[in-house]
Amino acid sequence: MTATAPASERTVRVLIVGSGFAGIGAAIMLRARGIGDLVILERAASLGGTWRDNRYPSCACDVESVLYSFSFAPNPDWSRTFAGSAEIHRYLERVATEQEVLPHLRFDETVQEAHWDEEAQRWIVQSTSGPWHAEHLIVATGALSDAVRPDIPGLDTFGGPCFHTAQWDASVPLDGKRVAIIGTGASAIQVIPAIQPRVGQLLVAQRTPAWVLPRHDRAIPAWRRALYRRVPRLQGLARLLQYLRHEVLFLPFRHRWLRRVAARLLGRHLIRQVRDPALRTRLTPRYDIGCKRLLLSDDYYPAMTQPNVTLVDQTITQITPTGFVTADGTTHPVDVLILATGFRPTDPPLAPFIRGRDGRSLADGWRGSPTAYMGTTVTGFPNLALLNGPNTGLGHSSVLMMFEAQFDHLNGLFDLLALSGAQTAEPTPEAQARYTSWIDEGHRSTVWQRGGCQSWYLDRTGRNSTLWPYGVGRFRRMIGQVDPEAYRLAGLAEHRD
Repeated sequence: MTATAPASERTVRVLIVGSGFAGIGAAIMLRARGIGDLVILERAASLGGTWRDNRYPSCACDVESVLYSFSFAPNPDWSRTFAGSAEIHRYLERVATEQEVLPHLRFDETVQEAHWDEEAQRWIVQSTSGPWHAEHLIVATGALSDAVRPDIPGLDTFGGPCFHTAQWDASVPLDGKRVAIIGTGASAIQVIPAIQPRVGQLLVAQRTPAWVLPRHDRAIPAWRRALYRRVPRLQGLARLLQYLRHEVLFLPFRHRWLRRVAARLLGRHLIRQVRDPALRTRLTPRYDIGCKRLLLSDDYYPAMTQPNVTLVDQTITQITPTGFVTADGTTHPVDVLILATGFRPTDPPLAPFIRGRDGRSLADGWRGSPTAYMGTTVTGFPNLALLNGPNTGLGHSSVLMMFEAQFDHLNGLFDLLALSGAQTAEPTPEAQARYTSWIDEGHRSTVWQRGGCQSWYLDRTGRNSTLWPYGVGRFRRMIGQVDPEAYRLAGLAEHRD
């Protein structure tokens, strides 16, 4: 573990918060352009973000491994089509090591607040070990970093083990136990088939059924991995083909007639795997495909048909010390309670504690609906960048490609500062407002606004502040070029690249 720097070394050119894919990738980008005066603050004792934290049984990515990796660091040795969390974590550790990012990491550093000092033209960031001063602040804390506990009366009174999938407690024995899992989202449909054969009874509390696509996961044969090592361009071609496939898969999100075709195809997947008509009906969504996150699984439906699994689709009204009660008055005794209740990306945990030039926080300015120019920079917050910021999430492809597009934008901003002689950059209010209006207009015809559901993509105002409303290629083309007219530049630069 890298030791914390003494107070005399607390001023850096760039400070990055978070060491997941976004933070590590940003550091690699900065080092590539010759900026070595940077520090990454990580609240945990090791790097890795969501892939370090999420270690529940069968945890894996929903995007093919060849696409869920940096374009500049291909991995010919992925063991499966869809890599598991431990393998993804190892990949990120290896990339950070090979790209010499590790010396820039400071662990056990929880950022408590940050504010812009207008006089000093610096960010002052308060962490658990004291203050840091930086010309540029990059927030790379991710959308899936803080787990959400459901607001169910009595949850804290439950007498048995209770934990979130993002904080999996492997020490809790499940064999032969009565286990309840609350939620049927992405983590739940991976956990359920993994633990079903072990538990005595499994109660699955479903609020809304999900659209589930076949996963078709398989081991990557040794000969193919060897071929990728010897001919890297072949893996590059495989990546390109997967990228194009996912861009085509985006089309139903914008076109209703394509959603109807997709729904019929997925209906066959459910019919093939669930023979019981009554159970099949309870597992059939009543909203358009894609309105909520699409899920991938080959074994979720078969697990739900097993005799030791009970689907509970009545609302849970209360948690008791020994189980839970549903709206129909039924009491369900359980030994272990697992919360598969996800995250809340529309309420970034650091937003109330990052204050810009006028003293207002990001949360104050957003008022429940996050916005940012190109999903990356925010007016009133000089030299601040948000990675995986508002409207940069995806419902159909690899978010790592969005990160890399943001890296390109930051590279362009550093070029702009160097060429202009300015010290600070922030988007103009007009540019950010125009961009936000354009994003909102783009969402009007999407399934996320018109699909008949309430998803975690929507913020408390009902606006989709999470997802990008078009294909990845369009984002990369737009954000890759920095428009100087969209930025307010100020000050004299003390550094030159």
